Amino acid sequence: MASSFLTKILLGPRSIITHHPPILSSFFSVRIAFCIPNFIWKRLFSIQTVPTSTAQNTKLTGWAPCMASSIVGRRAAYSTRSAPTNEPVVSVDWLYDNLKEPDIKVVDASWYMPDEQRNPIQEYQVAHIPGALFFDVDGIADRTTKLPHMLPSEEAFAAAVSALGIQNKDDLVVYDGKGLFSAARVWWMFRVFGHDRIWVLDGGLPRWRASGYDVESSASSDAILKASAASEAIEKVYQGQAVGPITFETKFQPHLVWSLEQVTRNIDEQSHQLIDARSKPRFDGTAPEPRKGIRSGHVPGSKCIPFAQMLDGSQTLLPADDLKKRFDQEGISLESPVVTSCGTGVTACILALGLHRLGKTNVPVYDGSWSEWGAQSDTPVESSQTE
Repeated sequence: MASSFLTKILLGPRSIITHHPPILSSFFSVRIAFCIPNFIWKRLFSIQTVPTSTAQNTKLTGWAPCMASSIVGRRAAYSTRSAPTNEPVVSVDWLYDNLKEPDIKVVDASWYMPDEQRNPIQEYQVAHIPGALFFDVDGIADRTTKLPHMLPSEEAFAAAVSALGIQNKDDLVVYDGKGLFSAARVWWMFRVFGHDRIWVLDGGLPRWRASGYDVESSASSDAILKASAASEAIEKVYQGQAVGPITFETKFQPHLVWSLEQVTRNIDEQSHQLIDARSKPRFDGTAPEPRKGIRSGHVPGSKCIPFAQMLDGSQTLLPADDLKKRFDQEGISLESPVVTSCGTGVTACILALGLHRLGKTNVPVYDGSWSEWGAQSDTPVESSQTE
């Protein structure tokens, strides 16, 4: 319920984490007094912005010092609201340039493995992109199964997303605290329910902060209330109770989700190439699973491409040519259908994100993944010892 959600939140005064710029010369200090908003400055000077090295104090407030360097600063490579239609990610520079657009909503979808002992809600309170909503991956989930964060019903998803204040007309940018991890899961979830106007922030919160863009510390009471309302809405739907007004309409896309039964049939039919995003030791069955009671190994006939191979050292999605090499190396044909899997249906979505960049935009994810398959007593399992 909402009360349980609130107990996980660290409440504190609202503040801004800012960067302190170097001391300017007296000439530029005088010029700073004559400031205009960035969004007006951009429209007057062909969307030119202050270079990062001289504008650390402007990145959250949107106010830029009126100095000569602002005129000769970097020219934005993106026009306002020109989100890429053929790309699943946007850069932190694009988001900064468009952050104040009214129909763009930013979503913090941070989630961490249990053994990491990180609390995404508390970390959201400490630092998040200004104005970002919080999407609880474990909370906005199917409450009828013991499997972790499985897709909720259409009604439950619509109720939770509506409680967050998200509408079908909104363009969504979703990010996480690791760079590119659980954000891909929420990107996939929205697409499953018919919302394609969604992008993952390439490099996530770490890239945003490394680029010098400011973050908010703590959250407004409105943000807390929305996150709490989303949790409460999920509970009400699964308890058969009435929920508040629905502002987000779903359109379920069944071809983007696979079940245990479909994976079972595929072992014989081989209609799809099954790619497992877990680490090679877990795939081979030489390393134990992190969750108790789950066998080690993999689905017969599947192949392994650990999700980290989709990313570079800064946790951004690799260029298309490099991504293709990864799939080619494992004998994956991009001309044939693919389905992805992992431990709990999170990192499988990173594989789907990479395939989306390569033009395969309808890759299904096995939602239950290994936490479901490996827990069954009658599902076939292969390992390096059995092959």
